[in-house]
Amino acid sequence: MKNILFLSLLLSAGTAFADDAKNEWHNTTLSDATIEKIQVVKYEYKKCVGGEMQKSVYQKQDSRQATDAIMKQCEANLAKMREVYAEAKVPEVIADRHLKQVRTQTTRDALQGMIFSEASRKAGNQ
Repeated sequence: MKNILFLSLLLSAGTAFADDAKNEWHNTTLSDATIEKIQVVKYEYKKCVGGEMQKSVYQKQDSRQATDAIMKQCEANLAKMREVYAEAKVPEVIADRHLKQVRTQTTRDALQGMIFSEASRKAGNQ
């Protein structure tokens, strides 16, 4: 009996904390022009990260610190994507989720590249 009561209390609490309907995106679509703008901004962001990774100042730092500095340098480019989403009236929750995904994946790729570069330099010095 206690298990049933606990389960019903848990289920009712879960529905109380569910997201509002205003934060959901109700089956709308982005125009081709908007998608193209997002892809251009994403390309520019990745291009910025790649360009920063080539700078010699980052080659002398620890790979994690260098990656963090690189991502901070290019954050302004990613902010442009938020503007594109705002123009398209995409809910902030959806936009934030995509920006976080792009930022996280790019950071992982950059860190992997920096670690590989650091390992190559160390292997060449020995």
